[in-house]
Amino acid sequence: MSIFQPFDPDDEEPRRRRLRQLRPIPVRAVLPSLVTLLSLCAGLTSIRMSIEMRYEWAIAAVAIAAALDGIDGQVARFLKSASRFGAELDSLADFVNFGVAPGILLYVWALADAGSIGWIVALIFAICAALRLARFNAAAFGPAKPEWQAYYFVGVPAPAGAMIVFLPVYAEFVGAPHGLHTAPIVILYTLFVAMLLVSRFPTWSSKLIGRRIPRDWVLPLFVLVVLVVGFLASFPWQTMTVLSIVYLASLPLSWRTFHQRLAADAAASPAEAEVEANGGQ
Repeated sequence: MSIFQPFDPDDEEPRRRRLRQLRPIPVRAVLPSLVTLLSLCAGLTSIRMSIEMRYEWAIAAVAIAAALDGIDGQVARFLKSASRFGAELDSLADFVNFGVAPGILLYVWALADAGSIGWIVALIFAICAALRLARFNAAAFGPAKPEWQAYYFVGVPAPAGAMIVFLPVYAEFVGAPHGLHTAPIVILYTLFVAMLLVSRFPTWSSKLIGRRIPRDWVLPLFVLVVLVVGFLASFPWQTMTVLSIVYLASLPLSWRTFHQRLAADAAASPAEAEVEANGGQ
């Protein structure tokens, strides 16, 4: 008798469970979950680095977790091995990586100077990340939306929120002073990012990257990616500071384009209804 009983997270037919247990699970079915577990390891490592006050490595671990978080979904879709178990595991890992780990880092780095208020702010950020992930999962079972809305998130996604909430830390690495004024500024900024996580603010989705691009943009895109990677390798904190500011500056643009498209759909709906009323003529 095996110590570890076979487990099928998507089993909905208890009567056929024994037959299902006899079937071997293909390797492609577990690869996305392995990538998710690696990202979870990176997030937990970030917590350790924060406790040891090795903030550069703590931020790097969260960045690695964010990169792996983007990969596991792509792997699942490419291998056609998405599952409810994988989705739940991904949400739990995201909460640790982009809610708990950033909150711990910010608390150890600056929020601890504010005492209990700083800890409450760290808790608020982690809770907002959890609520944002829960809303994202619930939206998957909501009513169907227009196809173009799939290219927008509701609120700032958790990985992006985790990276931009470190902006004060980047600024210190660049040369900003760390003093008595740091904790109040970090408190206000952390609360601001936490509210962006749970807001209804439409933000551009990474799915936009997967769309087709004009041929004339292929070579410039290659050059841009090489430049960004080169600057990240040579000037990581300056580059992350600029990228965070650019992302925050892009939020009003995403809100504007979303509502322009929404208004265009609303204007087109009466015209379509009139055409149908006239018998399609």
